[in-house]
Amino acid sequence: MFCIEKSLGRFKNLLVFILFVGLGYANNCKAQSDTEYDEVSIFLNVQRVGALEIPALIRNEMAYLPVSDIFDFLQIKNVVSARLDSISGSFITPEAKFIIDKPNNRITYLDKVYDLKPDELIGTSTGLYLRSDYFGKIFGLNCTFNFRSLSIILNTEIELPVIREMRLVEMRSNLNRLKGTVKADTIIGRTYPLFHFGAADYSAFISKDNVGNAADARLSLGLGGVIAGGESNIVLNYHNNEPFDWTRQYFLWRLANNDNRIAKQILAGKVQGLSIASLYAPVLGVQVTNTPTTYRRSFGTYTLSNHTEPNWTVELYVNGVLASYVKADASGFYTFNVPLVYGNTLIKLRFYGPFGEERSSEQNISIPFNFLPKGEFEYNASAGFVQDNQDSRFARLSTNYGLNKRVSIGGGMEYLSSITTGKTIPFINTSVRVLSNLLFSAEYDHGVRSKALLSYNLPGGLQVEVNNIWYKKGQTAINNTFLEERKATLTLPIKSRHFSAYTRLSVQQVILPNINYILGDWLISGTFRKFSPSINSYIVAMEGGDPYLYSNFSLAIRLPKSIILTQQAQYEYVEKNLVGIKTALEKRVFKRGYLNAAYERNFRSDISNIEFGLRYDFSFAQAAISVRKMDNIVRYQQSVSGSLVYDRKSQYTSFNNYTSIGKGVIVMIPYLDLNGNNRREVDEPKVPGLNMRVNGGRIKQSVKDTTIQITDLEAYITYNIELDSSSFNNIAWQLRKKNYAVAIDPNVVKRIEVPVAVVGQVSGRVMLKNGNEEKGMGRLIIRLYNDKSILIGRTVSEVDGYFTYLGLFPGVYRAMIDSAQLKQLNLSASPILLPFTIIRNNEGSEVDGLTFTVTLKNQEHIENPVVKNVETRVDSTITKTATPVNKITTPLPTTSGITIQAAHFKSGNAFKAKTYLSRYNHTVILIPAEKYYYNVRIIGINNMQEAITLLKKIRMVGYPDAYILNRRSP
Repeated sequence: MFCIEKSLGRFKNLLVFILFVGLGYANNCKAQSDTEYDEVSIFLNVQRVGALEIPALIRNEMAYLPVSDIFDFLQIKNVVSARLDSISGSFITPEAKFIIDKPNNRITYLDKVYDLKPDELIGTSTGLYLRSDYFGKIFGLNCTFNFRSLSIILNTEIELPVIREMRLVEMRSNLNRLKGTVKADTIIGRTYPLFHFGAADYSAFISKDNVGNAADARLSLGLGGVIAGGESNIVLNYHNNEPFDWTRQYFLWRLANNDNRIAKQILAGKVQGLSIASLYAPVLGVQVTNTPTTYRRSFGTYTLSNHTEPNWTVELYVNGVLASYVKADASGFYTFNVPLVYGNTLIKLRFYGPFGEERSSEQNISIPFNFLPKGEFEYNASAGFVQDNQDSRFARLSTNYGLNKRVSIGGGMEYLSSITTGKTIPFINTSVRVLSNLLFSAEYDHGVRSKALLSYNLPGGLQVEVNNIWYKKGQTAINNTFLEERKATLTLPIKSRHFSAYTRLSVQQVILPNINYILGDWLISGTFRKFSPSINSYIVAMEGGDPYLYSNFSLAIRLPKSIILTQQAQYEYVEKNLVGIKTALEKRVFKRGYLNAAYERNFRSDISNIEFGLRYDFSFAQAAISVRKMDNIVRYQQSVSGSLVYDRKSQYTSFNNYTSIGKGVIVMIPYLDLNGNNRREVDEPKVPGLNMRVNGGRIKQSVKDTTIQITDLEAYITYNIELDSSSFNNIAWQLRKKNYAVAIDPNVVKRIEVPVAVVGQVSGRVMLKNGNEEKGMGRLIIRLYNDKSILIGRTVSEVDGYFTYLGLFPGVYRAMIDSAQLKQLNLSASPILLPFTIIRNNEGSEVDGLTFTVTLKNQEHIENPVVKNVETRVDSTITKTATPVNKITTPLPTTSGITIQAAHFKSGNAFKAKTYLSRYNHTVILIPAEKYYYNVRIIGINNMQEAITLLKKIRMVGYPDAYILNRRSP
């Protein structure tokens, strides 16, 4: 009996031992299963879309990504089952259905079944995680995981729904831009000061020869300002060999207000405008119109081409707005595709040459089409005196009305007292868009002429234009004796992969009372690699006479060392003679200088010219000198030109090498808004390092006072300025407003003070207490309130419980976990709220160490509670893409623990970084790299979770390129 009991006792002990070992093994297995992967947050960067931080699982340096989170971000329809063990939905199109099934470890997509291994699809209490490479194998979402930077780059050739939506938004934005709609968070409108002087232009030219002729001196001085709210420009010209002539002086006062429906522009002085009668002197008078100063949407183009001096720069202005500019070719030919805008189109050309007496000149050209939107009415009225010998009186009223979207009609009256055949000229006109590429225009001027024009544009760029003018016999309004003009023009641009060319053929017939003659012009101009050839042929044929036919040949070659060789020749075909040749060399020297030499020989007149010149573009002026020898006469020429911009209120002064009259300047002054009131105080310093983009003008950054100057801005135009704070050397410096729409005032410097907010950061952790164990809990909402109980912001804890928020102004705050979410999860938080203070300083305040402890209300032992996905709103201004730096092969010192590569700096910044990073209670070392650079590394980190938490912190404070260098050093 005793033996039996003893045996039973041994058997009982054996069972207890086996049970103990089995339970221990089971617990060990469970522990192994729980620790098979690490829960971390990684940075997902989707090409052409953007980036965000998502939770992920890491096992053996392989990433597992949350399926539902990624599909939500890409706007792919998906539905998670109630048990969180399957996901179903449709991939882009409703027909492409998919099911991700964890119980059966399979994915069904497009009726194809993909069987997975148990470790390729992981189910957790928060959802399903799929191994990153399967996103590419199954769905075409190719994911590249970088363990060191804890980042994923997602590439795909599929047009994802989110990309399609972004493209539609961009198309709407472009459409608004074409309509002139500007979307900005800050709009700065026009100002109308009573009196202001703001700009001056000057130019001087002096020429003298060696044979005792009188020196030739020409001076020009322009002054620009504001009088009674209107732009006021005066240009005075002086020539020592001519008496002072008022007709060569220019002055104009212009009041523009696009918000005034009756009169948007009022001009007084030397007004410019269209006229039927021939005017050879300027008009001194007044002009009123309701045409706005804005550059309105264009509906087509009109080809404009002509000749100027070789290699001159030609600027095109449409209704006072710079629309385009080109450089004339070796023969002086230039061409523009002039945009046809609604309303009256006033075309102005401005020419700039590298040498010579005339630095710039202007031409006003009439475009024969005038379209208006349906129901819109425009008028232009002017009156004054012509500065001729007869003191002629001039007046003109023209009106236009948009009958519908294809037809516009107009009419008016013109008066000129010096006309002998009829001082008053009534006129009517119309413009018809027959087809989208077929335009027709006609005008009848009573007692003077009738004209019609037809323009046809083919899709390949071929443009055909036919123009006919009939003159009334005996009229004296237009200074010619023509009876009829007929002209046909054909233009064709030719483009290929290796060269581009442009050809124009025009034929004009002029009928006079006793004779007819024909003018022909055929141009071919092209570019092939470093060669720019051009051939322009002309013919003049009269009845009863021999035709005169000649061609101008030119070839420009770009040689090494920034040298341009230009060769020109003229050949006359009837007499078979070479009329003349010219060879010119131009070389860029001293970065901003241009040296030229030229030789010209005219065989017909037996004259030779040799010229040498130097032009230099200083930042404050342009200066040029040249020597020209013609036979035995040597002529010396010097010229200088520039401009001044001045603002008395801000003591701003700037000297420029281009014209400034009639233009505007913007001075951006970024400063630290320490108290957050958007007004600069005396103790608030300026901020360096602000970058910006603007749709025009010239940007100059002053290193001395950190201001940013935008010059050479056209008046009355609204410019869009986009600010970029990513270049600030402190992540705590943030911009509240980044998009400015600024209306430019003529001859005025606009000072814009840009407040840069100094924001603070708060961070902490949310710990889930389960018995005696604590672990971080993710996806809990933390709300932040100010001292007036107003919600300032919110953030969401990550998978390790860590949370952070950047964007708090100095003040007293309190943080608390969202009570509704706690109630839904049956959790309680301790403490309920945590107060903290953001102090005021220039570098930004950081508060760390806030800790919330949450527990289940019934205190039962729990696994991870299920928290549904929470949308995290991340401010794009403070989110930076983690870009890993190149790996340095310098060996690490022998140490235990995990190492973080924090930065790669030059010696000065490296030592500063070491001092700053030491605050995180870890050892910071400097490893010498190439030249003066050091690798800044944090060593001896105990475990991966601690390393990941520290990595997040240092990235947020200005080290976005930090990454984990090794998991465990030997």
